[in-house]
Amino acid sequence: MNIRRLADHLNISIGTVSRALNNRPGVHPETLEKVLKAATELGYVANQSGRSLRRGATNTIGFVIETGHPAHQAGDQFFYVVLDAMNLYLAEQRYDLVILPCHSADDPVEFLSRVIARGIVDALVMTATRRVDHRIAQLAKSKLPFMTLGRSETPGNYSWIDLDFEGVARRSVQEAVKLGHRRIAVGLPDNDVALGYHYKAGYLKGLAEAGIPVDESLLIRVPTSELGGFSLGKQVAGMAGQPTALLLCSEVTAAGVYAAFAEMGIEAGRDISVVAFRENPLMRFLNPAPACFRLDLDALGTRLGETVLDLLSPDEEIGRRRGEIVPLTFVQGKSLQPPRNPA
Repeated sequence: MNIRRLADHLNISIGTVSRALNNRPGVHPETLEKVLKAATELGYVANQSGRSLRRGATNTIGFVIETGHPAHQAGDQFFYVVLDAMNLYLAEQRYDLVILPCHSADDPVEFLSRVIARGIVDALVMTATRRVDHRIAQLAKSKLPFMTLGRSETPGNYSWIDLDFEGVARRSVQEAVKLGHRRIAVGLPDNDVALGYHYKAGYLKGLAEAGIPVDESLLIRVPTSELGGFSLGKQVAGMAGQPTALLLCSEVTAAGVYAAFAEMGIEAGRDISVVAFRENPLMRFLNPAPACFRLDLDALGTRLGETVLDLLSPDEEIGRRRGEIVPLTFVQGKSLQPPRNPA
């Protein structure tokens, strides 16, 4: 299926089809949707070069990342380190890695439709996975191999790697309870990203194991950013029945929480204990140092590279879809102390 046949099938000019596939202006939204849908369903692959066409591969892996969100800006180095390690591994296997940025203003399903139609990569790694993720359903209809960083409840036979958000939250509650904390708040993402769901599940399990009833007012949703953390810190510090401990689903919010506490005369550890999600070099400037969890980002990047290349293996056993949860190691910090006034 080439662009001429695709245009004939749709009874649309080649120029219009080309503009739609390349996201050029001047294409009616209904026409754009029709072209992208047909390209996916009919297996259209762009002719990137004669060499790639002859061997049937581009030797390129795509990494889809959402941009325009505070969590992906300068405050967090997560993707820089992971991509560097993944790129190194793929280069050793004679593959190139390309980053495919989908801006928050774009429709993510439409964005993926264009990527699939252009045929610029042999496989995809998708991030920012949602509990119900329409991008997965879109990819499952195509022939393009893919995996996700993060689990989803969307049906399909696809590989995924996820961090142990549930285990981290559960352990965080356990560490707080051991010190005598009973009123434990948690900061969760304000969107439908799957990691927030798993973190909440671990938090609830930890409370249940300790025999602590759930107080919905202590489950606080804020944007995953420094500003979101500032809002979270303000809310927690201003509560009438102030919590003695606060768990953070994302380390990105930690700086904002500490800033809010300082403004309101609250000291982390002394007044409210804090347990952040992942150890981040930027958090070493926070005083007292937050308790958190350590993750080998280089190993994660290498594992992503191994898993996505497995999808391209002619060996059915190697290429079999699989899921993997990556554990993290607890790191004690001075921000986690016994409560001043235990319940």
